Amino acid sequence: MDRTERFYRIDQLLRNQRSVSLRQLIDNLEVSRATIRRDLEYLRDRIGAPIVWDRNLRGYRYDTNSDEAPRQPLPGLWFSAAEVHALLTMDHLLANLQPGLLTPHIAPLRERVAQLLEHGDHAVSEIRQRIRVLHMAARAVDSRVFESLSHALLRRRRLRIQHLNRRTAERTQRVVSPQRLAHYRDNWYLDSWCHLRKDLRSFAVDAIEAAELLPDDHAKNVSETKLDRVLGTGYGIFSGEHTQNAVLRFSPSAARWVSQEQWHSRQEGYFDEAGYYQLIVPYTNATELVMDILRHGPDVEVLQPSSLRQHVEDQLAKTTRLYAHASSRQLP
Repeated sequence: MDRTERFYRIDQLLRNQRSVSLRQLIDNLEVSRATIRRDLEYLRDRIGAPIVWDRNLRGYRYDTNSDEAPRQPLPGLWFSAAEVHALLTMDHLLANLQPGLLTPHIAPLRERVAQLLEHGDHAVSEIRQRIRVLHMAARAVDSRVFESLSHALLRRRRLRIQHLNRRTAERTQRVVSPQRLAHYRDNWYLDSWCHLRKDLRSFAVDAIEAAELLPDDHAKNVSETKLDRVLGTGYGIFSGEHTQNAVLRFSPSAARWVSQEQWHSRQEGYFDEAGYYQLIVPYTNATELVMDILRHGPDVEVLQPSSLRQHVEDQLAKTTRLYAHASSRQLP
């Protein structure tokens, strides 16, 4: 029986009996007197369990007069050691989801989990050292803006935002009704009803330079069905309601990993007799899809539709002209 399981048993005994003697604890847990005393001390000092020694009852009990007397099982005691390790792994992922963004909110949880793990099979420092989350394309988000968005989202209030269009460098003021926050490819996006455009829009959170909560204006609610139909049917974050299917043909070498990738929830794929892999994905706006096609270089060919094929050809032609021009001039 590991230490976490002993904590759980001690908690159960203290709840089910008026008091529990030291002999009962030793016999029930099958450990030494010294181990029991260390466990009780840990529960009191680290987890905050109000365990007291009752001279009259000659046993340990919960102090029912304490403000900290647990009304429900002590936090974390229903987890096995393996489950607590998994919880710490998830905590590490959360802490690195957006560096600094969630740290103030999850710091107390991280401390409690670290305390539970302190005397486990693996040191906390070892676990954290062996788990890494790398953000290669994450863009920085203003924590104040993020807090305003999340507050408006959960309180169902409208927001006035200043949004930067990076392609045109234009800044616009908009009033939006936030519907949901999505974390996609290491970046945050706000799905909203835009009262300026009278339609659903998805905004990159890092492109929102300011956000003001409008406490007296209730947010317009859009059904989950419509959100999924408009923002969740096409490929990637630049989706829409009117989709068409892209048919991509991958070389046998690229097919080995592409066939295992999830490009879209409604994708279809199959191998042909020559070992090529054909992937069919719905899309509305080709922007992100073209970027993903181009990263596979000569290992992918667009078969359909002809407009997408032409779009990729144009991008490749522009790239070729860029490098041809560069090679004709003296590079530093």
